[in-house]
Amino acid sequence: MNIELTTPALLFSTISLLLLVYTNRFLTLASIIRKLHVEYLATSDPIAAAQIANLRKRVNLIRDMQTLGVSSLLSCTVCMGLLFAGLVVVGKIVFALSLILMVGSLAVLLREISMSVGALNLLLQDMETEHPES
Repeated sequence: MNIELTTPALLFSTISLLLLVYTNRFLTLASIIRKLHVEYLATSDPIAAAQIANLRKRVNLIRDMQTLGVSSLLSCTVCMGLLFAGLVVVGKIVFALSLILMVGSLAVLLREISMSVGALNLLLQDMETEHPES
């Protein structure tokens, strides 16, 4: 397989967009956590406590997604430097590493999405118990 200097550069836009998505997810969760914290302090609602526990895990997953994404971007940059220096074999290995890191980041995203659905199901379950359909 031939790899040129522009090959790892193709991942820059993809990884950058992923990092933007991850940051938006993080900011949204931070806002929700702040609101739930205030609600929990006022009411000691067990549903809010369960949601906060779920959100803590999700924030940690987002941290992991961001870490893997940034590591992938860093690996792409190192790969480009290696290719520029003429170290094609090492560059290929580092490029493969950057792809693996990006796949890992996406796998963690799938897990976080699953947990997000779990949090929504908590709310739906609470609504169903308070207002069961006839």
